[in-house]
Amino acid sequence: MNDKFDSFSDLLRGALGDRLDAGPEMVDLFAEDVLFEFPYAPEGLPRRLEGLPALADHLARLGPMLHLGEFTLQAIHPADETVVFEFSCQGEGIATGLPYDQDYISVVTLREGRIARYRDYWNPLVAVHALGGAEAAAKAYAGEATNV
Repeated sequence: MNDKFDSFSDLLRGALGDRLDAGPEMVDLFAEDVLFEFPYAPEGLPRRLEGLPALADHLARLGPMLHLGEFTLQAIHPADETVVFEFSCQGEGIATGLPYDQDYISVVTLREGRIARYRDYWNPLVAVHALGGAEAAAKAYAGEATNV
């Protein structure tokens, strides 16, 4: 497969296809009560986000931390309202310039054409390295200045 996408929202649209019945904005892809889970998130980063406001806040915090470049969709495994997909992302830590080359497996459950639950499995060591260490990652997420 190896389809390329310039943004996370485009990747989601590509992976979920016509199962997704949403408008043009990223927030349109998610149910108001969306549950996002990051089972392998390192200390200082969230493991669970409940609701669209929490997701929007999380995305706003990540923006200054990581530059996410090209996304590559490798495989899609649909099962009714749940879709498992495998993808990778090339990017870098903004403060460090270190690579953020991440592989993901995401388990997405849809409800009425929107994402109701998203479980995101990724390697926390890649994120911690790109952000300059665990302490720097936690401080950056909290909005504190770091000396990376």
